[in-house]
Amino acid sequence: MVSDILSARPGSGTLSGLDALEIAAREKGATRAGRIWGATWPKIVALALALAIWQFVFWAGWKDPWALPGPVTVFRDLGAYLFTSALWDGLATTARRAAIGFTAAVAVGLLLGLAVARIRVLRAALGSMITALQTMPSIAWFPLAILLFQLSEQAIFFVVVLGAAPSIANGVIHGVDYLPPLLLRAGRNLGARGLSLYRYVIAPAALPAIVAGLKQGWAFAWRSLMAGELLVVIATKTSVGAQLQYAREFSDAPRLIAIMIVILVVGLVVDAAFAAADRAIRRRWGVLDQTKA
Repeated sequence: MVSDILSARPGSGTLSGLDALEIAAREKGATRAGRIWGATWPKIVALALALAIWQFVFWAGWKDPWALPGPVTVFRDLGAYLFTSALWDGLATTARRAAIGFTAAVAVGLLLGLAVARIRVLRAALGSMITALQTMPSIAWFPLAILLFQLSEQAIFFVVVLGAAPSIANGVIHGVDYLPPLLLRAGRNLGARGLSLYRYVIAPAALPAIVAGLKQGWAFAWRSLMAGELLVVIATKTSVGAQLQYAREFSDAPRLIAIMIVILVVGLVVDAAFAAADRAIRRRWGVLDQTKA
C-alpha cells in the first residue's frame, strides 16, 4: 500500500508522497466533534473521580459534616449561591481588581523585560533580581503593603503588580534570549531600527514565550489577589475573597467550598483563553498538528 501511494503519478487523480500519507492520517483521525470529545472525556473522568473520592471521605466520617460537607450539600448551596446578588457583586469587584492589576503588571513586565533583555547593564543589575522577586511569595509583600497603604485598594494593587510583573518580565527575557541572531541581522538589513526592530522582528518572534509569561503572570496575579482579599477586607466593597473569609468566620463550610469552586472555575476559564491564544499562535507559525487541533 505504501509503495502504491509513493508511486502514484501527479495528475492521475490520486495524491502521492507525503501528501497522501498526511491525508490518510487525517482521515483516520476523528471528526471535529470527535476531537472535542477526545479532549473533554478525560476531564470528565478526572472530575468524576475527584467527586467520588470526596464522597468516600465524607462517608468515612474523617471530619464532621459541619467541617467537611458532602458534594450534594455543597452543590445544592452552590446552586442557590449562583442566584444571589452577592456572588455577582463580589465577582464584579474581584474582576475589576484583577483586570486593573494584571494590566498594570503586563505594562511593567513587558517594558522591564524588553529593557533588561536588550541592555547589558540592566541585565547585569536586574536580571537575577527579577528571578528573586518571582520566587518571593506574594503573601510576604502584604505586611509592607499594609504599612504603606493601610487596608485599602492600593495595598491589594501593589501586591498584585509585584506578584505578576516579574513572571511576565522573565517570559519576555527568555523569549528575546532565544531569538536567532540571524533574524535580528536580517531585520536590520531590511531597515528595522529602534522601535521598528522591536515591533516587527523581536516582538513577533518572542511572542510564544511572552504568552507563556503572561499566562504564568496571570496565575501569580490571581493568587496574589485572592490572598489580598482575604487579608484586606474592605467593609464597603464585597469581593470573592471577602466572602470566602466571611464563610470561614461563620463556619459555613458549604458556602466556603462553593466559593472555592467559583474561584477554580474562573481560573479554568482564563486558562482556556490562554490556551486558545497559544493554539492560534502555533497555527500561525505552522507548528500546530491539524489532526490533533
